[in-house]
Amino acid sequence: MVESLPSSITGRVEIDLALEDNAWLEALPDAPSAVEMAGTAVLDHVCPGPHLSMAVVLADDQTVRALNARWRNQDKATNVLSFPFEELSAGTMPSAPPGAPDDLPIELGDVVLARETVLREADEAEIPIRNHLCHLVVHGSLHLLGYDHEENEEADQMESLEIAVLAKLGIPNPYA
Repeated sequence: MVESLPSSITGRVEIDLALEDNAWLEALPDAPSAVEMAGTAVLDHVCPGPHLSMAVVLADDQTVRALNARWRNQDKATNVLSFPFEELSAGTMPSAPPGAPDDLPIELGDVVLARETVLREADEAEIPIRNHLCHLVVHGSLHLLGYDHEENEEADQMESLEIAVLAKLGIPNPYA
């Protein structure tokens, strides 16, 4: 059952959180606040100014595996998937569609996280689950904004942004 938690509206950033797997709260009771904090931090850092909205789904490996198979032709779970509403280029500021009301946020898309994979990775890396979750929310959000890591230069740019945002949250460099 998907539990839709109240939207987090912090100034100009709206984060709609769907708790599809309640076991997230058993593993990390403050997962919703971690998602809100990380999502807001990355959008404030990369896109200051416009009223933005995104959805974050806390799911399980089975759900993410099915999404990954359908949309990426990879029949396996992965830690995070991003589904941008609009394909953006890295560094491009998102903008509202023509004729959109000024009071509506610009929809960025959805970030979906796989609980078992995220927990396993945090355990293997010996880092707090909350830190890893925040890192993956930042990572997935950057994908919504057009950032990628397919080429070395792109990866360096994306990692630098992740490190800067996480540092503002007091989270150590995940690549060190």
